[in-house]
Amino acid sequence: MSLDEKTDFFEEIVTILVDNKDLILYNDDHNTFEHVIDMLVKYCDHSNIQGEQCAWIVHNNGKCSVKRGEFNKLKPICEALLEAGLTAKIE
Repeated sequence: MSLDEKTDFFEEIVTILVDNKDLILYNDDHNTFEHVIDMLVKYCDHSNIQGEQCAWIVHNNGKCSVKRGEFNKLKPICEALLEAGLTAKIE
């Protein structure tokens, strides 16, 4: 691999790492575990087990990163979670 190819490769990696954001789900007092799990399965492509684990993390820690990716891909997912009554934010 030439120096130019290595430089391009590392620039691409840095871009990927810097451009990625986290979709954070926050704890609230009005949603049931079942609703949270169902919404994570529906909108974040989680399995039932993964959704349940995230729901417990949110319950115990107050928040959890439920998806990571580019802002433009996370935005419609975040909006869907918000419309479903969950508290979410892209960071």
